[in-house]
Amino acid sequence: MLRAGVTPVQLAQAAGVDVKTVTRWMNGRMPHPSNRLAIARRLNETEGSLWPAARPDQAPGSAATGEVMGAYGHRVDIPSELWEALLLRAHRHIDIVGYSFLFIWEQHVDMCKVIAAKCADGAHVRVALADPECAHVRERDDLEQLGGTLPGRIHNALNHLKELREVPGVQVSLHQVHLYSAVYRFDEQMIVTPYLYRARGYQHPALHLRRLSPHGIFSRYADQFEQIWGTAKRLPSATTG
Repeated sequence: MLRAGVTPVQLAQAAGVDVKTVTRWMNGRMPHPSNRLAIARRLNETEGSLWPAARPDQAPGSAATGEVMGAYGHRVDIPSELWEALLLRAHRHIDIVGYSFLFIWEQHVDMCKVIAAKCADGAHVRVALADPECAHVRERDDLEQLGGTLPGRIHNALNHLKELREVPGVQVSLHQVHLYSAVYRFDEQMIVTPYLYRARGYQHPALHLRRLSPHGIFSRYADQFEQIWGTAKRLPSATTG
């Protein structure tokens, strides 16, 4: 409004509303679609630039902040209820990539049964852990000051996954990639934990994302998963070795 030299009264006239309504818009309330178009024309702006959440299908940046549903200072701050809800609501895709993410199996004792039931209904699950023997695991162990325990944590996670490796629709792989974040995707929502130098897994910050656009943050991390998955070595079923 300042750039266009438009007053609240003039904007109200352009949109066909009273000034009190304009004041509510200025305080954060989103106008109705017809009003948004009238305002955008009067201010010589685009609807997506004024209300990114209303038009996530436009420029890549317009969907970015709208896709962030929550942000946490530490992964451990994520409520267990959120993890539970994401798991139970997923019906098509569950994709996970990280180093060991042992916590997710320890926090949800019935996770294997839940995932097996979802796969029976047509869901696809892909889990990529780090190869416990690769150099990047040793490096991550040093960075997080884990005292050589990370390979053991990965083996422990693989032990939790034995049951799932027999389930049609589940694929478990080992990657040898130097990761900069862990990704936990559940259909069109995901948790991402960017890694910090010398911070341990539970200390890393976390973002709760939802897909709104093919140009947003969600798609960038989804693509990152696909790239890593393409390099990972699939493990055989638990019974075949």
